[in-house]
Amino acid sequence: MATAVPGSRPRRSVTALLAAWSRGEESALNELMPIVQSELRALARRLMRGERGDHTLQTTALVNEAYVRLVDLSRVHWQDRAHFFAMSARLMRRILVDHARSRASQKRGGGAHRISLSEAMVATGRDPDLVELDDALAALASVDERKSQVVELRFFGGLSVDETAEALHVSPETVARDWRFAKAWLLRRLDGSPAA
Repeated sequence: MATAVPGSRPRRSVTALLAAWSRGEESALNELMPIVQSELRALARRLMRGERGDHTLQTTALVNEAYVRLVDLSRVHWQDRAHFFAMSARLMRRILVDHARSRASQKRGGGAHRISLSEAMVATGRDPDLVELDDALAALASVDERKSQVVELRFFGGLSVDETAEALHVSPETVARDWRFAKAWLLRRLDGSPAA
């Protein structure tokens, strides 16, 4: 639904702007970003919450880097708002993982930072680092891509069960089942146990 600002043309919805951007309408991205900026910043803050306090990447830098990468994705056929934020979460996670890998290689393995899986995962007695979690998610994706996507959307993207179901075109019950399975699978993997 478009909203109108007095004295201007009606503002298009996020989904309409994404569709226009997918069709190659460059101005749609410029119109979209101010609308989604606060949600992207909230997403970045959620992702940064588990990072070190002295992390060299700050929330604004993470949003800016994600924006640059989003611009490069102009050929994506955006489905809707949930799809956009899922992709944004994936890009931000990728940026943080790349940053962590870079720091770890600079410090020869000693610089990988820790993240907390907090309420999303049951405590394993230790917090995996972001690179370790990314590797575990990649392994899960090789077993079941959708379950890996559920983790990305729920844990990293902050989407609700219903929003995740909408983004993946499955039922909320399927998302809930996938979420339970993925958490258990990842915990076993991160704990060093063989994951089924």
